[in-house]
Amino acid sequence: MSIVAVKTYVSGRVQAVGFRFHTMEKAGQLNVCGFAQNLPDGRVYVYAEGHKNQLQNLVDWLEEGPETSEISSLSVEWLAAPEGQYQDFQIR
Repeated sequence: MSIVAVKTYVSGRVQAVGFRFHTMEKAGQLNVCGFAQNLPDGRVYVYAEGHKNQLQNLVDWLEEGPETSEISSLSVEWLAAPEGQYQDFQIR
């Protein structure tokens, strides 16, 4: 099974509620690499690489998020060619 990537933009109450930390924990459970980053407009950008089924599980989780957050929308873009520069999942 090949490695793919996904870019997601998560909107709602997702900053200052531990969203990136919980995303990092979930990514670790799913064995995917990448990062989560707060954006100036209040969204969180999540870039992740892994097997398609692992990433789909992450995207499904991002739609709900942790209990401390409220997700209003999620934008998802699948990429066939991952950057391949990540060894783990980080908070930026």
